[in-house]
Amino acid sequence: MKYYIIAGEASGDLHASNLMKALKHEDSQAEFRFWGGDLMAEVAGFPPVKHYRDLAFMGFLEVAKNLKTILQNIQFCKQDIVSWKPETLILVDYPAFNLRIAEFAKARGIRVIYYISPQLWAWKEGRVEKIKKFVDEMLVILPFEKGFYKGHGVDAHFVGHPLLDVVSELHPINSEVFKKENGLNGKEIIALLPGSREQEVNKMLQIMLSVRDSFPQYQFVIAGAPSLPKEFYEKYVDDNVHFVSNKTYDLLRCSKAALVTSGTATLETALLNVPEIVCYRSSRISYEIGKRVVKNLRFISLVNLIMDEEVVTELIQDELNTKNLIRELSAILEGDKRDRMLADFARLRKKLGGSGASAQAAAIIVNG
Repeated sequence: MKYYIIAGEASGDLHASNLMKALKHEDSQAEFRFWGGDLMAEVAGFPPVKHYRDLAFMGFLEVAKNLKTILQNIQFCKQDIVSWKPETLILVDYPAFNLRIAEFAKARGIRVIYYISPQLWAWKEGRVEKIKKFVDEMLVILPFEKGFYKGHGVDAHFVGHPLLDVVSELHPINSEVFKKENGLNGKEIIALLPGSREQEVNKMLQIMLSVRDSFPQYQFVIAGAPSLPKEFYEKYVDDNVHFVSNKTYDLLRCSKAALVTSGTATLETALLNVPEIVCYRSSRISYEIGKRVVKNLRFISLVNLIMDEEVVTELIQDELNTKNLIRELSAILEGDKRDRMLADFARLRKKLGGSGASAQAAAIIVNG
């Protein structure tokens, strides 16, 4: 079968690449054409039609400034689908783009699969109507999403979270070997995950690194994003601030704690059993707009949303400051709060189910 897959960001590239592996196992005749990243390219053996780093625009202002490029990409994608003639279209999150492509493909008789739901339970709930019209199978990875869709008349399949597959396949790691191989010193590590977009990373690293003088017994290590060159990070590096690229999971597994920009990374960090503080700050305009369009959610991190309670501390906007970071980081490095958080992470893993999400999704896609 010919599968056309669209993933518009790094997390989508990861999950789509594992889905592609599962599809190849389930369908020996599988052919792929895709928008995504290096991980998908590794599975396919050839590069994407477009790389996600050329598609990722974050925030209302950035989207507005790049609207012409976004519309050109949509038109190009439609033409490419017509030319390649896939039997199945698989959409991975990335809703503003993918829902337009879903409508286009459905009108041309192409089977449409949506893997990894947009966060419609947070905002733009009205998009559920488009999913009802244009999506043949909805495959969700968060346990509460099945109930959300059922309430809107959509029979979604909960396949489990694909990050559990990723974590379960990791080989054991020796932290001392990791430090030596990456030019780190012998101190325990506090990992910094500041995001993947240049503007976001600059903003988050400035505040994250403001705490380093308060923790001289630790070394701070930045998890470099594959979308940014090594040279970008050099201005932040010194004797006690280091940088590793494309080794985020290994870095986390060797870390005592982490400061993490809100997003999929908050869940990844928890599943790797690393106590964390969730950090989020956007421009004042984007934040004020966001408050008015996002539904009344108690939390912004996936960990807390899934558990429906505060498992990890979220420092948002003005609360994200040096004083609060020092207080919260001290609390998760040693003591009762750290122990409670680790126990809560064990409950989180149980709630998400076992590994096998990619295989379950592939079976539904291939066999119906």
